[in-house]
Amino acid sequence: MQLEKIVNVHKVLGDPNRMRILMLLGRGELHGQALAEKLSLSQPTVTHHISKLRNASLICERRDKNTIYFTLNTEFIQQVHEASVTFIFGKEGEEQALETIDTKLKTSVINNFFKENGKLNHLPAQYKKKLIVLEHLVQKLQPGKQYQEKEINHFIQQFHEDYATIRREFIMHQFMYRDNGVYVLNPQEMWSKWEEVK
Repeated sequence: MQLEKIVNVHKVLGDPNRMRILMLLGRGELHGQALAEKLSLSQPTVTHHISKLRNASLICERRDKNTIYFTLNTEFIQQVHEASVTFIFGKEGEEQALETIDTKLKTSVINNFFKENGKLNHLPAQYKKKLIVLEHLVQKLQPGKQYQEKEINHFIQQFHEDYATIRREFIMHQFMYRDNGVYVLNPQEMWSKWEEVK
């Protein structure tokens, strides 16, 4: 995407009312009158801002009889965002930005689901967060060591009483494998990757 186009979009976004219009359209399709009422703006003012947003390709419109409805041009907005990040940071910077987001998510999940004493409140229901918690736990185990089932149960009980469920989750998500009651950590390449979950 051309730099001139990226700059133009950011100029258009440099108005609080236009940002509010986009925020409202992010929740669903609206016509001009509805936008004016929600924002407590006059119809001509909304029309002016809509014109700017439309010219910058940030919104789409459709006509139903005498009413024009507006929606976000989601795909274009995403393209501008990605192009901006790539332009500023380069491809490596884009990857670093994503890594920063992942790091913040991991830290947030661990802080929310583990108490200060290290105990686990409960296993998250959301798949991605569950994998983060499981990974955090298995990283405390020793690679290559063979653990008897009683040892694994005791290890898990340090963090949560439901050792049977968490032990099964370790196996299900490829963090460990079990052979005749002996548990061993899998190589990290085999672990279910929370970073890859959308």
